[in-house]
Amino acid sequence: MFALSPFAIASGYRLEAHETVISTNALALERAHAGDSGNLWVVSKHQSGGRGRRGRQWDTPPGNLAATILVIDKVAPATAATLGFVAGLSLSDALNATVPAGRFAVGLDGSSAKGDRFELKWPNDVLADGAKLAGILLESTVFADGRLAVAIGIGVNVVAHPSDVPYPATSLNALHSRVDAEELFLALSDAWVDNMRLWNEGRGLSAIRERWLSRAAGLGNRVAVKVEGRVASGVFETIDDACRFVIREDDGNLLHIAAGDVHFGAVASVRE
Repeated sequence: MFALSPFAIASGYRLEAHETVISTNALALERAHAGDSGNLWVVSKHQSGGRGRRGRQWDTPPGNLAATILVIDKVAPATAATLGFVAGLSLSDALNATVPAGRFAVGLDGSSAKGDRFELKWPNDVLADGAKLAGILLESTVFADGRLAVAIGIGVNVVAHPSDVPYPATSLNALHSRVDAEELFLALSDAWVDNMRLWNEGRGLSAIRERWLSRAAGLGNRVAVKVEGRVASGVFETIDDACRFVIREDDGNLLHIAAGDVHFGAVASVRE
């Protein structure tokens, strides 16, 4: 049974759990339009119509985790967009707290330079053993009074992962972990409170950025990103103060990228 951590309950968070849903993000935004004040988690172990970035399908077969946190605040859309980094850090914290320590191999695509167990891939993926374990999707709506409702969806491959995708993918089950969706969510709800307080309506973004960079996949390695109709390649230098991806191209130029799909490796190629 899904449950919030005592810390999350004491901090004013609420939970709406379902056996199955079409989309936890869609349901959270429905609650916002119906007058919900936010700080609501919508969770399920089965999602039949979930979406990933750029409208891609995100399957959540029974046993995987689909969780959305609804945040309602008067912040600028650009500030709200950085909540994806808060979510990535929170999930990384939860995984490190619940998955027994083990020695993951370094990804063959060069994604891991540090050998971290769980790494954060810009903008909104979590990797394990160099393969995609989880994805994060932000969707939002603006109300007439200026408030912004943001649904931060977190999908984790707990018991199964897709095999028909153009990138390496994995699941906790494939990594020989016995952690289930309920245990992982309990830890996630706890970690979210800490990272959200650190974010502090965007005022603590610099601290979030530093934490995120300490777990960044591919930092200092060669990457390629398809941007503005061309493939940009070079070395992953950092993320800037606005959390844009920064590449140092071969001519020394620093390219700041707001959106795109990142591919790792010395011969990094971009696939749609």
